[in-house]
Amino acid sequence: MAGHSKWANIKHKKAATDAKRGKIWTRLIKEITVAARMGGADIAANPRLRLAVDKAADANMPKENVTRAIQRGSGGLEGVSYEEVRYEGYGIGGAAIIVECMTDNRVRTVAEVRNAFNKNGGNMGNEGSVAFMFKHCGQFLFAPGVDEDKLMEAALEAGAEDVVADDEGGFEVLCGPHDFAAVKDALEAAGFKAEVAEIIMKPATETEFTGDDAARMQKLLDALENLDDVQDVFTNAVIEE
Repeated sequence: MAGHSKWANIKHKKAATDAKRGKIWTRLIKEITVAARMGGADIAANPRLRLAVDKAADANMPKENVTRAIQRGSGGLEGVSYEEVRYEGYGIGGAAIIVECMTDNRVRTVAEVRNAFNKNGGNMGNEGSVAFMFKHCGQFLFAPGVDEDKLMEAALEAGAEDVVADDEGGFEVLCGPHDFAAVKDALEAAGFKAEVAEIIMKPATETEFTGDDAARMQKLLDALENLDDVQDVFTNAVIEE
């Protein structure tokens, strides 16, 4: 199954977002804290915590920061208590947007998210208004040059649902969210380390944006991503570079 260059597009977006925000450690500390609170402090028995800790290592976060976040989440240290909230809405041309947040103050967060939508040509929707257009799944992105047959064999044996080639020779491996850790381990054991490995909300269909509409859509996404309480923003908009 082929598609446009997801690897190049998403890789570029992630790099630009992380550099622009400069808040990746704060975001990861929140995720580690909540993951430890919900699933316990044992990384081996808590796939969500393991993913967050792996991302912290990739972001060069000091181990003591990770340890403190785990301790706060599992009750070993006092600290702010975060909760997860999700908001849905529409961007330019009705593009679907999901905004995932972690907050210690829902009133503040919903006001900030609504304000970002309203000031940038979008509007918030009700719960469930766009979520049906996305699938919760694990995603692994591989740069062009990977051996397709070997990757497909390793991925499908590990329990992946699909392997998708893009127009530039990159590959996207998809799996169920609960299979993410097992697929990641199996791929790495087979010699395949993904450029991007994460659990996402993947749109069922995509809409490409160019010109002024692309600029307006990017401005809205940037406004949402720059909010302190926002962890992730997912959209069915594809903005051409």
